[in-house]
Amino acid sequence: MNRHRPSSRPWPTTRYRLATGDRTRAVTAGIDGTLAGMDAADWAAREALRRGVPLRLLHVAADPDHQPRIRRVGPADRARGVLDRAAITLSYVHPALRIHAQQPSGPTVAALLAAAAEADALVLGSRGPAGFGGFLLGSVAAAVAERADRPVVLVRAGECPEDAHVPDADGRPSRTTPYRPVVLALDLPLPGEELIAHAFDAAAVRGAPLHVVHVWTMPPLDAYAPGQAVPDVLAEREEDARRELAAALLPWRRAYPATRVVERVRFGRTGHHLLKAATGASLLVVGRRVQTGPRLGRTAHSAVRHVACPIAVVPHN
Repeated sequence: MNRHRPSSRPWPTTRYRLATGDRTRAVTAGIDGTLAGMDAADWAAREALRRGVPLRLLHVAADPDHQPRIRRVGPADRARGVLDRAAITLSYVHPALRIHAQQPSGPTVAALLAAAAEADALVLGSRGPAGFGGFLLGSVAAAVAERADRPVVLVRAGECPEDAHVPDADGRPSRTTPYRPVVLALDLPLPGEELIAHAFDAAAVRGAPLHVVHVWTMPPLDAYAPGQAVPDVLAEREEDARRELAAALLPWRRAYPATRVVERVRFGRTGHHLLKAATGASLLVVGRRVQTGPRLGRTAHSAVRHVACPIAVVPHN
């Protein structure tokens, strides 16, 4: 965040408040006092501005019953200091943003899950890069992403505002050029309305195109008719997938007529095609089926390991 901080002007008057029981729409950012956490909070601030909702900053104070007793500064005081610094910094960088600060105590995962249930999205940072530019996901972020009732957005360390925009005419990073595409990974035949809704909404608030990627694999052996050539079976399966995808997206295209939608049907490994599609994207949206229990599916897990852009993990039925 220090790359955004002007050095020649005084801090503005503090304009945030400690929120209790506020259930208004908001984007929530969980912060931990690290630079990576502030990168995620700044992304959350920009998302809140795009959506016209407040930003809710959350820092969990450790349970004092589990802390050593010989300390002059308690966990709540340290949490309050983290919230103060984050809220003041973000209110300076984003003066039009409404910022609410919350300081719950107790188990961190439980507090974040409770906050996620009341938010449009919960935004968390990564510990650093992993894989091919993906995320090194901490245990807290992983546990929350696996269990949350609402979308969880994972933002890698070092994410900058310019990363969401296409370069300018000279090829330089820009904050004023159009947004890069939003990419949606969609499974069929049960795509999940919550997942599609989040992707279309994310594209709409950015004025960005939405690229929908469906990856299919080899049909089972019983799909082959006697004497039918393998290429014919594959061509038939691909055409079926294109029809299914078009049918699933048709009502959403009508609901979001201003959003340009690009449908991509690919054969092969999902992780490979998602990595290609998400290269140069502003956001990747992946699903997590609630019925499978508290875990990330194969697609979401692969995306977290390898994709560099922010990833929204959306629970759906």
